[in-house]
Amino acid sequence: MSEMQAQKAKRNRGIYLLPNLFTTAALFSGFYAVLAAMNGKFEHAAIAIFVAMIMDGLDGRVARMTNTQTAFGAEYDSLSDMVAFGLAPALVMYEWSLHSLGKLGWMAAFVYTVAAALRLARFNTQVGTADKRYFQGLPSPAAAAILAASVWVAVDHEIAGTDLSIIACIFTITAGLLMVSNIRYYSFKEIDFKGKVPFIVVVAVALGFSVVTVQPALVLFLIFFFYALSGFVMTLVYLKRRKAERLVAAQRESTANESKTEDSTDNQPG
Repeated sequence: MSEMQAQKAKRNRGIYLLPNLFTTAALFSGFYAVLAAMNGKFEHAAIAIFVAMIMDGLDGRVARMTNTQTAFGAEYDSLSDMVAFGLAPALVMYEWSLHSLGKLGWMAAFVYTVAAALRLARFNTQVGTADKRYFQGLPSPAAAAILAASVWVAVDHEIAGTDLSIIACIFTITAGLLMVSNIRYYSFKEIDFKGKVPFIVVVAVALGFSVVTVQPALVLFLIFFFYALSGFVMTLVYLKRRKAERLVAAQRESTANESKTEDSTDNQPG
């Protein structure tokens, strides 16, 4: 083996540090959320899940910007997502509220966990074929954000989790089912962060940050709650468009068939 081939093989055996640091940070945030919930620090647990979301959003972008995308990084990111957005939210909800429901509580937490696993598995198998503009099913970070923000809001208003156990159970199961549904959600992957934007966009972003800092828990909950609802609207619009396209195609086919029939009739001997 030549020296160049040996160096290339050595590089292939290693991993890129920078993007995997962000993935590890997301994994640690999910792990910390579980520990915080076990110790009754539910606000810290909810914030840790949002930190994991930020780290998860950065690792992929950093990998693409630095051209350090690898199969190892994709698999590591998926495992990190399972901990941060699958196990952590379910365990936080269970420790905060669902434990008071007994078997129903841990079953709701398990439904969310297995739905997150199925969601991630389906996403990994559709990476090369799915439309990148949309997600099929609610993304696991958004589902985790809904649960984490709901806990955060309740803690801010000094509402005990046991008082909202039924609502928490419904939220947990619904978030899980939305992840494995066929509802379409906009992915925001087409946003060009390196391109130029109008000045008003920067002003809007600054105002958005200001609003979040005033009531972070409530604002984040509303953002992700309405994002979850937006999927229903987007899916209905998509289905309506598909129906209209099928009607147009059927009309064109009918018109073409009528034209062929008329032509064949005209060509018959009189």
